[in-house]
Amino acid sequence: MAAMSGVRPPAVDGTFYPRDPARLEAAVRRMIAAAAPPSLDVDIRMLVVPHAGYVYSGPVAASAYALVPDMGFRWVVLVGPSHFVRFPGLALPDAAAFATPLGDVPVDEELAAAAVPYARDRPDAHAREHSLEVQLPFLQVSLGEIAFVPVLTGDEDPEPTARLLDDVLDIEDTLVVVSSDLSHYEDYATAQRLDAATADAIVGLRADDLGEASACGRTGIRGALRVAQRRDWACRLLDLRSSGDTAGDRQRVVGYGAFVIGSVHR
Repeated sequence: MAAMSGVRPPAVDGTFYPRDPARLEAAVRRMIAAAAPPSLDVDIRMLVVPHAGYVYSGPVAASAYALVPDMGFRWVVLVGPSHFVRFPGLALPDAAAFATPLGDVPVDEELAAAAVPYARDRPDAHAREHSLEVQLPFLQVSLGEIAFVPVLTGDEDPEPTARLLDDVLDIEDTLVVVSSDLSHYEDYATAQRLDAATADAIVGLRADDLGEASACGRTGIRGALRVAQRRDWACRLLDLRSSGDTAGDRQRVVGYGAFVIGSVHR
């Protein structure tokens, strides 16, 4: 891993979320305050959240982020799909921090070193990617000052992700966030059916049941589910909707789900 330096600027501020810091913080706080996640019987260690524009998927993501304030998380490992660049394995940036309108979020170099056996430096993959960036304002508002490791998945093999997550979850006060939307551009009724089946597979920890049409971030999700199986953890569904429920028409919708994974209260 090369020495990290510089700040990766925002790529989708002003499009996926507000560029103005006051408007952005107010929007995130409003969505988190409006979220009504169910009571949980698991200790939170991993979240699965969507990554579309806030008007579309923000309320669904907020149902997960509403659970994590005051939980003492200091580090976040953020995993999402690469939409623009193909590569094998996992990709790290070369930046020392990622900027958002709410400030810079530092990349933890020591924690990033845990990814080195499974990842390569690919700043080109991170330059335009939105799947990680859109999570940062939610993390800044819900957790405050944190350091994070941004990891992009480039192919279908979930095992490098699973091994990385297994390593970092042994570090106390570390939260894993997997970024993924669900079905893409189906009509509303079809999306409901497909997303219900995907959510059932995720809650059931059935990683191998997730196919190409299930979720754009399926590699990260499948890696997280493998870890949950190995650790005898459970997954709970928090919210399942689509753009047809939030801000879009119902002819071509994108599905969104929010999930939490962790050990069951005994």
